[in-house]
Amino acid sequence: MAERLFEGQDHARVYQKYRFPPQEALQKAVFSYLDRKGGAFGLALDVGCGSGQGTLLLAPRFRKVVGTDVSPAQVKEAQQAPHPDNVSYQACPAEELPFADGSVDLLTSFTAAHWFDIPRFMREAERVLAPSGCLVLTTNTLDMRLHFRDCDQELTQIFQEFRDRLNPYISDKVRLVASDYKEIFEAVPFQDKERVTDIVDKVPMTVAELVGYVQSFSMFQLYLKAHPEEARSQVQRLQDRLLKAMGTTSLETKLEFWNRQVCILASRRPIPDS
Repeated sequence: MAERLFEGQDHARVYQKYRFPPQEALQKAVFSYLDRKGGAFGLALDVGCGSGQGTLLLAPRFRKVVGTDVSPAQVKEAQQAPHPDNVSYQACPAEELPFADGSVDLLTSFTAAHWFDIPRFMREAERVLAPSGCLVLTTNTLDMRLHFRDCDQELTQIFQEFRDRLNPYISDKVRLVASDYKEIFEAVPFQDKERVTDIVDKVPMTVAELVGYVQSFSMFQLYLKAHPEEARSQVQRLQDRLLKAMGTTSLETKLEFWNRQVCILASRRPIPDS
C-alpha cells in the first residue's frame, strides 16, 4: 500500500523552501534518454510532484505538464509558487490517475515512487502511457556527502551522525531506496528499460539551506512530531558542529552537497527484433 508522510502544511512549506530540483547530471540522463526515444511531447505527467520542483523542468519540452500529489497541502504550495502557463497541479493518489488511457507521453516521479503502492502504480502507468510513451523514476540515495575545503570527511561524518539519530523514524519504504530501486525496476512492466545507479550531482548550498533541507526529510518530521524539543536541539547541534568544523560563524557560508542518484528509464514502445 502507499504511504503518506508529506501531507502536513508545515512540512509542505519546508519542502517548498528547501527541496532543490533535479540537478545537471540527472537532467542530462533524463533528457538524453527522451531525445534518443524520440517520442511525442504533448502531455507530461509528474506523479508525487510535492511542491513542484521537478515538474517545472518538463515545461520547456512539453505542450502541457501536470503535477499530481496525494497531499493537497503540497499541491497548494506548488500552485502558489511561480510556474508557466502550461503547468498545472492537482491532488490525487499515484495509483488513481485521472487521465485517459494512452493519453500521457511522459510519466515521471522524482524522489517519490518508493512511497507508492508499486503494483497499482505500475498498472496505472501502463494504462495512461501512450504507445510510444516513456516512464522516468528517480530517487536520491542514502549516499550523501558534504564537501568544503579540506574538511570533507569531518563534515560528512557530522552529517551522518545526525542522520543516524533519525534511523528509528525511517519508513520501511526507504528500503526501496537503499536497494537502489532494484525492486521498482523489476516491477516496471515494459521490456525496454534500464536502471542507472551512478549519477552524482554536486549541489552548492549554504549551511542554512542544508539545515533546512534535512528538516524536509520524512524521518525528521516524524522525529519532530514524537520529540519536538529533542529534534530541534539536534538540528541546532548539527548547525553548530558544521559551522565549527568549517571555521565560520556565518550560516550563508557555502558548501557542496554531493548526492548519488538512481534513475529508471523505460519506454512502452517494444524493442525491435534484432
